[in-house]
This record gives sequence, structure tokens and C-alpha cells, in this order.
Amino acid sequence: MATPGLGHDRTRRPKEEDDDEDPVDSMINRTGCAELHWAVQECMAEKKDWRKCQPEVQKFRDCIENSMLEKQKS
Repeated sequence: MATPGLGHDRTRRPKEEDDDEDPVDSMINRTGCAELHWAVQECMAEKKDWRKCQPEVQKFRDCIENSMLEKQKS
């Protein structure tokens, strides 16, 4: 039988970075294209084939490209 206080502590302790937003999500949110990103994600989850989600992918791609162009202008 294990002695209290000895052995492995398997309780999960939250790390500081657990509270931080995912860097990819943060970047997408800054572009203003998050809604289109989630539309792509939902389509791919539903259809299980990225090729069937090309309209959503193209809209997201266009949004990202426009965001990058706007950023270059400023």
C-alpha cells in the first residue's frame, strides 16, 4: 500500500499557457476571417473530404489574402 505523500500525483494542474488563446486562432481573429475559418472547419467535419469544401476554402483564402493586402497598405 502506498504511503500518503509519496508516489505520483496524477492530478492535473492548469498551466499558465492553458489560459492563453491558441496562436493560430489569435492570428485568424486579427484578420477578421474567423467566421470563414469556422465555416471551413464545419464543412470538413461534416463532409470528411476537403475537396467537397472548396467554396468555403476559397472564401477563406480570399479573406486572408485581402487582409494581408490591407496590412501591407498600412
